[in-house]
Amino acid sequence: MKYLMSLMIVLWVWTVNAQTIVGTWQLTEEKTCFQAQSQFEKSDTEKELEESMGASRNAVAKIIKFYAKGGGEEGIFSAGKKKGSSMTSFKWKIDGQELHFVDKKSGMLTQRFIVDELSSSTLRIHNAMKDCETKVFSKVK
Repeated sequence: MKYLMSLMIVLWVWTVNAQTIVGTWQLTEEKTCFQAQSQFEKSDTEKELEESMGASRNAVAKIIKFYAKGGGEEGIFSAGKKKGSSMTSFKWKIDGQELHFVDKKSGMLTQRFIVDELSSSTLRIHNAMKDCETKVFSKVK
């Protein structure tokens, strides 16, 4: 009885903590090494330019889709459009805390990311070669 109760608790904890990367994710925040290490204060001109660059009439989003069988695609989607532009297909796999993107045709590893956070609503990764390049995604579907 004691073993059965222990097994049930372990299975319950495992299912509660197990999060899946499968689904559709939208990029909500991206920082490059330059942005992460920038210690200079922005001038008024830079602030004005940033505001005008962000004011686009067409809402666009970078979307990445992870499929259950290890495939995926990413691209830019515009509001009101069903298909994205600049769509690229890839294969993916998770090895421990690392997320690997693999080229579909050659099978060559193209990108490596470290998964910093994976919850039901947030995916936070950084480039395995550059800790300062981070991406944060929010789950759409």
